[in-house]
Amino acid sequence: VRWTGLLQEKLGDTHEIIEEGLRARTTDFEDDDPEFPGRNGLAYLRPCLESHNPLDLVILWLGTNDLKSRFNRTPEDVGAGLKKNVELIHSVSKDFQGKSTKILLISPPLVIETHLGSGTQFAGAEAKSKELGLVYEQISKNFGCAFLDLAPIVHPGEFDGVHLEPKSHPIVADRMFEVVSKLCP
Repeated sequence: VRWTGLLQEKLGDTHEIIEEGLRARTTDFEDDDPEFPGRNGLAYLRPCLESHNPLDLVILWLGTNDLKSRFNRTPEDVGAGLKKNVELIHSVSKDFQGKSTKILLISPPLVIETHLGSGTQFAGAEAKSKELGLVYEQISKNFGCAFLDLAPIVHPGEFDGVHLEPKSHPIVADRMFEVVSKLCP
C-alpha cells in the first residue's frame, strides 16, 4: 500500500528500496514529546547510512514535523535542518564506485489545517508548508541534489491533514519511479 513498496514493485529486482521512514521524525532536533523519543533525523542518519553503505541514492523526505507550532520554526529553519542532513549524506555515504551517493530531496505535501480541527499541534503550519517547496528547491540546486515537490501532486488525507491517504501512495510511487529510474538506471 505504501509508496515505498509500490516503488520497489515498479523498479523490480534490479533495485532494492530500504525503507527508513518513521512517524514524527524531525530534520535535526529532538522532539520533547515523551511519546516520540529518538526522532531527531540528523542524529539517526549517520548510523543508518553507515549500516547500509554503499548506496546509490538517498531519498530525503523530512520537514512536516518541524512545522509543529511548539517548535516555532520558519521554512528557512526547516531548510537549515535539511541542509545538515544533505551535508552529512555527502560526507558519509558513497555509492558502489566510491562516489558520493545521489540525493533526492522531497518537499512534502502541504499541511491542510482545515482537516486538523481545533487545538492542533500544527496551527500555522499550512502557510509555512506552502513555502517549503521553494526552500527545498534552492537547497537542491546549491547541493546538486535531485528535487521533487509533492505539494502540487498529492494532498494529505482529511483524517488528519498531515499524512497521506492510501489512494495517494500510487501517485507518489509513479512520480518517484520517473525520477529514480533516471537517477539510478
